Amino acid sequence: MWRALSDRPDGSLCVAFSGGPDSTALLHALAQLREARVRQLRAIHIDHGLHADSAHWAEQTRRFCSVLEVECTVLCVQVDPVSGEGLEAAARHARYAALANALQTGEWLLLGHHREDQAETVLLKLLRGAGPEGLGGMRETRPLGAGQLWRPLLATSRAVLRSYVEQHHLPVIDDPSNADNRLSRNYLRNDVLPRLTQHWPHATDSILHSAAHCRAADDALRAQWLTELERLRDPVTDSLDATAWLALPSAMRDPLLDHWLHARGLSAPTVTQRREIERQSREARAERLPCIHWPGTDLHLWKGRLWARAPRLPVPESWQVSWHGELLPLPGGGSLAWSGPPLAAPLTVRLRRGGERLRPAGDRHTRELRDLFQQAVMPPWQREVCPLIYAGDTLIAVADRWRSEQGDALFREAGGEPRWRPAD
Repeated sequence: MWRALSDRPDGSLCVAFSGGPDSTALLHALAQLREARVRQLRAIHIDHGLHADSAHWAEQTRRFCSVLEVECTVLCVQVDPVSGEGLEAAARHARYAALANALQTGEWLLLGHHREDQAETVLLKLLRGAGPEGLGGMRETRPLGAGQLWRPLLATSRAVLRSYVEQHHLPVIDDPSNADNRLSRNYLRNDVLPRLTQHWPHATDSILHSAAHCRAADDALRAQWLTELERLRDPVTDSLDATAWLALPSAMRDPLLDHWLHARGLSAPTVTQRREIERQSREARAERLPCIHWPGTDLHLWKGRLWARAPRLPVPESWQVSWHGELLPLPGGGSLAWSGPPLAAPLTVRLRRGGERLRPAGDRHTRELRDLFQQAVMPPWQREVCPLIYAGDTLIAVADRWRSEQGDALFREAGGEPRWRPAD
């Protein structure tokens, strides 16, 4: 372990400590090394709150760290069991989000994933139709939050880690969910892989060898599709040219799309959803606004480009508030601010209900908002949550985009102007 530490750049060390055998062996081994101690070794335990004993497990991790004289932080997360992505995935997303937020600048987050974990990951990716990137398995290192994620045990077997735990008589947490074969990874671990290795004793070695080939192929392709991403992506709108994306070979098209989505904090599509995106990109007519939805992501095809955003909760049609110029969070995301002193008389902010019209200052004609939005090429999903500003019952401004002469005079007198920050 000390050799691996010397190969990594300076930075503090943090172990993702579940209390199970693998992370226990990792943390204990690190705690014996002066090289780890001087790098401010600490641990983080995630309490998912999914088991009646989770609070007890959190306390057990604190006690173990106290014996090792290692700082331990316990973070409680909320897991959405009805998110549509499954309990395993929802728990994983909540866990990694909490770990990413907790990392300090330049800190290394060490995870206890080992050889068999890697083989399970590759098989799961294969069953989900992944390409070279997924079949390459878990990367040893990657950026996470303000730091870096590091899996130093990927070449180490489960048996070696369990032997270490037994040799040092280390207390470990036995999470009963690990025996639940209704969960995909557990089924592979407890049933499928043992049968494979019974028939093919070197199955794990072969799976990992293939994964290494896939990783090498993916790294070679990555340089190419990153160049294509710069060509396809509009840096202002962060949208992609749908036709140019569709023209790419699938080996570049799929990882480019996934990378673009992940960079926006969104999830990647399944094989079925990916094929639907391709179909819509080929066949969608200009007057339509296709939206392909999957848990955590809405992908729109508009103006010949792909636009991605997090799904928005339904907005009540009757929503409106009295506004004195304070920072106003808007339903569906985004916010409305005021650049000047607080408003002496409050204005009313609400969303579209249909039929609104405004005569912009300096314009001889009264315009329907629909026409103004179309002329401004505002995305349809932003029109739904664009804040309308009223003085009494009179519409005086549409966010910070248009204002009537009355609105213009009122804002000048008040010494400020509205500033809308859309969610996307």
